[in-house]
Amino acid sequence: MAKKKRNPFRELEASLKEVPPGMKKKVMNDIAAAKLILDLASLFSFNVGSALRKLFKTFGNN
Repeated sequence: MAKKKRNPFRELEASLKEVPPGMKKKVMNDIAAAKLILDLASLFSFNVGSALRKLFKTFGNN
């Protein structure tokens, strides 16, 4: 009969505990703020190049 192996992931799962509501709310707010900053940064960084290309293309036609 095969020897039963110990699963360390089951031990990790068993040690999980609930996070206090105040800490959970703070972490979620921090994540939301970071996501907002990343979205704003991508909006300005990606669209600036496109806008400049269109601007110079427009000036070249006149």
